[in-house]
Amino acid sequence: TAITTEVKAKILVEKDLSALDISVDTVDGVVTLTGNAKSQALAERAEQIARQVKGVKQVDNKLIIKP
Repeated sequence: TAITTEVKAKILVEKDLSALDISVDTVDGVVTLTGNAKSQALAERAEQIARQVKGVKQVDNKLIIKP
C-alpha cells in the first residue's frame, strides 16, 4: 500500500535503522513492523516514524532487539 511504501522510505533514510532488517506490512491503516532492531531506542524510533505517516491508525511493533 502507499502507507507501507512511505513507512519503508522513511526508515530507509534513517541512518541508524536498517531497512533490510525491518519488514513493514499495512492492513486497514494498521502498520505491523517485524524484524530486528539494534536497540530498544531504535525499535521505538521505527515505530515513531510509522506513526507519523498519514493514514496510519495504529502501529504494531513486533521488532526484536538484536544488538
